[in-house]
Amino acid sequence: FQVKSENKKTIWNTEEVPEGSEFDDTWDPREKPEYEIFFKQHVGTEDVFFGMTGKDPSTACCEDIVIKIKLPETKYSDITLDIQDKVLDLRTPKKKLLLHLPYPVNSKEGRARFLSDEETLEVTLRVSRKFDFINSS
Repeated sequence: FQVKSENKKTIWNTEEVPEGSEFDDTWDPREKPEYEIFFKQHVGTEDVFFGMTGKDPSTACCEDIVIKIKLPETKYSDITLDIQDKVLDLRTPKKKLLLHLPYPVNSKEGRARFLSDEETLEVTLRVSRKFDFINSS
């Protein structure tokens, strides 16, 4: 098996490198914060009572991904957040989280809010699916 490449000196093809691997830093001493991932659906009475739209409780029918990240002893101004289509990169002076997302997201339509009383960052991202007949609105 031989991979052909345009440049003879390259070690691997760019298609072989997973998206977001440029953020991996094994030498960074910061600890990984606790986090939870939730999937969110927008349903109406036609979904709940009549099943007219074909939605089910699976993650395949969810429109949003909500990520709650615990950041104790952190101020809002210390948080750096970078969202790519398949990667969430969060950095603070004490914590670092590189999260490969379960679905591609629309990185331009996300929103984040810091709940200072709970010391939690809540990031909501819109799932981006091609040919999505169930969730199209």
